[in-house]
Amino acid sequence: MSEISIVQEHSLSPEQARAAAQQVAQRISTEYGLECKWEGDVLRFERSGVEGALTLDGGRAAMRIRLGFFMGAFASAIEAKVAEKMRKVFVPA
Repeated sequence: MSEISIVQEHSLSPEQARAAAQQVAQRISTEYGLECKWEGDVLRFERSGVEGALTLDGGRAAMRIRLGFFMGAFASAIEAKVAEKMRKVFVPA
């Protein structure tokens, strides 16, 4: 099992940070077929072979993704795509 951890600092308001997190969720749910749901300030997502969470905590967004055996082969590509998307959306407009 592979694990990906990405932390993105930001200066967004809580509402803006939640909207940015939702953009990340829409992107990964479309690309990887994930089901996403909010639990407070934590956005949880999962599908067979993938599970994780995006946690909003003040001025940072922390993403943790666990990949099963087969998805683990794509860990570096997934990490690069998700990190790039987080960098783009957690910048103030």
